[in-house]
Amino acid sequence: MKLIYIILFSLSIGSGFTQELNQFDANGERHGIWKKNFEDTKVLRYEGEFNHGKEVGTFKFYKNIDGKALLTATRTFNSDSDLAQVKFFSSTKNLISEGQTRGKTYVGKWLYYHNKSKQIMTEEFYNSKGELEGEKNTYYLSGKIAKKENYQGGVLNGEARSFSEIGKLISVFNYNNDVLDGPAKIYDTKGDIQMEGVYQKDRRHGIWKFYENGILKEEQDLTRRSNNPKEN
Repeated sequence: MKLIYIILFSLSIGSGFTQELNQFDANGERHGIWKKNFEDTKVLRYEGEFNHGKEVGTFKFYKNIDGKALLTATRTFNSDSDLAQVKFFSSTKNLISEGQTRGKTYVGKWLYYHNKSKQIMTEEFYNSKGELEGEKNTYYLSGKIAKKENYQGGVLNGEARSFSEIGKLISVFNYNNDVLDGPAKIYDTKGDIQMEGVYQKDRRHGIWKFYENGILKEEQDLTRRSNNPKEN
């Protein structure tokens, strides 16, 4: 009998420490542990903790897949900063991408991964406005560099280079406000030049040179020709 009283007393103490969910403070701000389900379901949509209206710690976000909650993203908040560390996950629980946000705005360095792999596919940087800024690198699954591009204010500017998986230079283009403009060179798989010339406002312009096995075979004036340079 005494043992039963001890057990009941322990349970009553334990229940007293159970934290209620989805509470508000005196000012109407969300406070404590919050969990929300998808509408009209028992499937968890998100869970996290608020401190008088401010997110703290790690929030977890889910997708409703066949009636089950599948983790799709986490967002970890730092009390000393307005930035959050964000991670996105695939349906197979693999990391898709990660980086920082300020609110919904991407800022700083972001990494994207190859499908079902820990190998980085893309590395890029965002300015305080959420615009791509600086060098963007794309990699093969092997880890070899595939492309190097430069961004200013969210648009391509300057030189862009692409490479084969064995490290051979494939092409060199120049951009001005997201438009092909300036010298361009294209190479074959052996690394020998195939063609070179100049673009003006996304069109090939002036004299273009064409090569075979690195040897000049033909020159053409392409100034008046209409073409789609991005197919080259």
